[in-house]
Amino acid sequence: MPKFIRNRILVTGGAGFLGSHLCERLLNDGHDVLCVDNFFTGTKDNIAHLIGNPHFELLRHDVTLPLFVEVDEIYNLACPASPIHYQFDPVQTTKTSVHGAINMLGLAKRVKAKILQASTSEVYGDPEIHPQTEGYWGHVNPIGPRSCYDEGKRCAETLFFDYYRQHSVRIKVARIFNTYGPRMHPNDGRVVSNFIVQALQNEPITIYGQGIQTRSFGYVDDLIEAFIRLMNTGDEITGPINLGNPSEFSVRQLAEIIIQLTNSKSKLVFSNLPVDDPKQRQPDISVARNILKWEPTTGLETGLHATIKYFDTLLATAKK
Repeated sequence: MPKFIRNRILVTGGAGFLGSHLCERLLNDGHDVLCVDNFFTGTKDNIAHLIGNPHFELLRHDVTLPLFVEVDEIYNLACPASPIHYQFDPVQTTKTSVHGAINMLGLAKRVKAKILQASTSEVYGDPEIHPQTEGYWGHVNPIGPRSCYDEGKRCAETLFFDYYRQHSVRIKVARIFNTYGPRMHPNDGRVVSNFIVQALQNEPITIYGQGIQTRSFGYVDDLIEAFIRLMNTGDEITGPINLGNPSEFSVRQLAEIIIQLTNSKSKLVFSNLPVDDPKQRQPDISVARNILKWEPTTGLETGLHATIKYFDTLLATAKK
């Protein structure tokens, strides 16, 4: 039998919501993991349970600066992903996506590593086709308050494919749709975390617009499985590949489900819709089904139960 090879894997944004789950999975799969984070939105609490592992290393570093390490694979997840966080310093957000991509692609080129880019469904903007396929070029406002994130991620994809064509860097591009689960930041402004925290505290649940805008919510474990499968495909598979749950819910439906699951006394309150907020969001995952033999297996209520339990514990701890 061939001897198992322990890969050296770099995860940027590794102390964040998705990154911490990915680091955990890679360690469980038997690899050496270098977690890089500048802790703008990530937190040591997310990876504290990994720090004693001899195959885990934590490095405080900002990807807008070059990084010189020896690795076999790179997962580039570094970038604030919620509107509250990425609009706090929009220039830095764009730098993180663009300069970060240049630095990580340069590293991949130098050490001949495979590199996966955590892109986003936001590259489709407020889509004019539904559901969204990878061939859709998007409908994005290049000068709005969300542009720092949307256009930053679009430019990062451009860089990945130019490094692939010009320098033969082995790339993988994943377009992530709304993902939720334990370790989400409680103040990130996303609907799942917002609604759960408000419901657990019996506070009014804030819905923007009339709540008829739709989202497709994927559980974090399903996404991490897709990441691993995409990274392990042959070099001819570059993506972009949509990764998300095609089950579509209105924002109002989500709020009502969370109120039910938490036995909350919260009432719905309505506020103005943010600028450029997408009206519909649903992935066509035909490519992922065909190439990765992947589709999500966690239903919304099952995933919400685990997420509610996490936030309930977090809030209880904060009160002590």
